[in-house]
Amino acid sequence: MAPLRRAVLYFLAALAAIYGADYLAARTNPLGSVQVQPYYAIHLKNKRVEFDFNVPQETDSCVQSIAPHLGYPPCWYLKRHASKRIDE
Repeated sequence: MAPLRRAVLYFLAALAAIYGADYLAARTNPLGSVQVQPYYAIHLKNKRVEFDFNVPQETDSCVQSIAPHLGYPPCWYLKRHASKRIDE
């Protein structure tokens, strides 16, 4: 049982070190930006949803890291999810 416990502790320590290094990298690098296309989802009374895609693009800030830090999503994630749904 001791080797398994030691392996789990090493794994958690490595995970904490990676997250800490990622946080330090996010603090030192400037924020990035990604063009995001928002669209409106308008809920109608007949329980249908109408979509309005006639909305100008926005620029969202992101952080150059693996995980989200400082209240911003990572740029790699924001580039893959470049549309933003706005419910009304």
